[in-house]
Amino acid sequence: MAGTSPGTSSGTSSGTPTGTRTGTAPTTTAPRPRKDWPTRAEASLQRYRVLALITGVTLLVFTVELVLKYGFAVGGPVMEWFDEWFAQIHGLVYIVYLVTVVDLWSTMRWGFGRLTAMVLAGVVPLMSFFVERRIHARGEEQVATGRPAARARASRPAARTR
Repeated sequence: MAGTSPGTSSGTSSGTPTGTRTGTAPTTTAPRPRKDWPTRAEASLQRYRVLALITGVTLLVFTVELVLKYGFAVGGPVMEWFDEWFAQIHGLVYIVYLVTVVDLWSTMRWGFGRLTAMVLAGVVPLMSFFVERRIHARGEEQVATGRPAARARASRPAARTR
């Protein structure tokens, strides 16, 4: 329609933008403020602690079940349930554990050695309890400083001269 400005409805002459009602402001979403690093780090440490303990317990129960089944030839309906379900339960718990490990590792900016130890702690019986205790203590020390670890930069090899 002639005489209407761009962005206005052709049926109104008030100049109200298309898609908005009179008297309401257009909806915009403001970006959420990021949590400060110590708050995020403490939350990551807490999630890691809980999942490390749950993973350790499920792995320990699973190990006992395997020893009973194959070492002592114990059978029955409970063992059948373990065969059908418990390995899958531990596998799912371990996947969630891995997500929390990567979250904590990236939040704290730790090296690959610590990541490897945390990943292995979920598959070696009893290791998760010892690693969790050590990782949590180191994490709390780092949170007390108020900043993540400095990333180690790989030094570049010297340029070749011909």
